[in-house]
Amino acid sequence: MQTSALIAFAFVAFIGIATPGPTVLLAFSNGSRFGVRRALPGMAGAVLSDFVLIGAVAIGLGALLAASEFWFSVVKWIGVAYLAYLGVLMLRSGGALDSALSQAPAPTEGRRVFVKAFLVAVTNPKGYLFFTAFLPQFIDPAGPQFQQYAILAVVFAMLDLCIMFGYALLGSKATKVLTRAAARWLDRACGGVLLALAGSLAFYRRVPA
Repeated sequence: MQTSALIAFAFVAFIGIATPGPTVLLAFSNGSRFGVRRALPGMAGAVLSDFVLIGAVAIGLGALLAASEFWFSVVKWIGVAYLAYLGVLMLRSGGALDSALSQAPAPTEGRRVFVKAFLVAVTNPKGYLFFTAFLPQFIDPAGPQFQQYAILAVVFAMLDLCIMFGYALLGSKATKVLTRAAARWLDRACGGVLLALAGSLAFYRRVPA
């Protein structure tokens, strides 16, 4: 893989990741609710999903979703339901943001944060279709396929981790300067955005091959 192709991939990937979506929104929300350190499991879950999605595209599952209306719909509606569920939880938090910052972390809290971020990413069919259309442009067909996909996955995951860390840090800083009432509204605003993302995913249509 040429260095110029890798740089171009990193640039486009950075723009795509930094544009607010479900995973970076969760990083921001987790940072505001729990602080950066306790938001790290969520970042790990999202990074793992990057490898799962890119691995799925490498073995052809992304192409399956692009070609099959049935499996595309299955993944899409699971993603819609889960995003809506998380959005409703945040809307009904009733100040959970403030209490979460003052409480010691529960033993299972890290696992819940990890699973939420992972599921949000792997149940979004846009991710599979994006990588299916995006990655082959940077793959040299004459070179070893697995090695090239692995390199792109590592670069994408590192960028994703850095950007999510920045969002989580921004969330944690915002909470420290907000009043109690404003903090509750921040929590609810994140829930509203997740519901809006669920709605946009519900209307998302597969482009016939």
